[in-house]
Amino acid sequence: MPLAETLTSVPVVIDDDKCIANKGCTVCVDVCPLDVLRIVDLADGTKTARMTYDECWYCMPCQADCPTKAVTVSIPYLLK
Repeated sequence: MPLAETLTSVPVVIDDDKCIANKGCTVCVDVCPLDVLRIVDLADGTKTARMTYDECWYCMPCQADCPTKAVTVSIPYLLK
């Protein structure tokens, strides 16, 4: 399955300015039970986390465990 090259509207959004994947952090990837997050290389040579496909269960351990609070899970209105 190919990785998305552009930002889209997905449930899990990563703030690239706060993400420390470039320093070796993989917490969000490690805690995701569905394995939908990956560390990807950006065009500027840095690394960040991204959703590789939209199968999110909105369980939120990625947001809760992120040490820099770079992960935001957008829960749809109908699931709230």
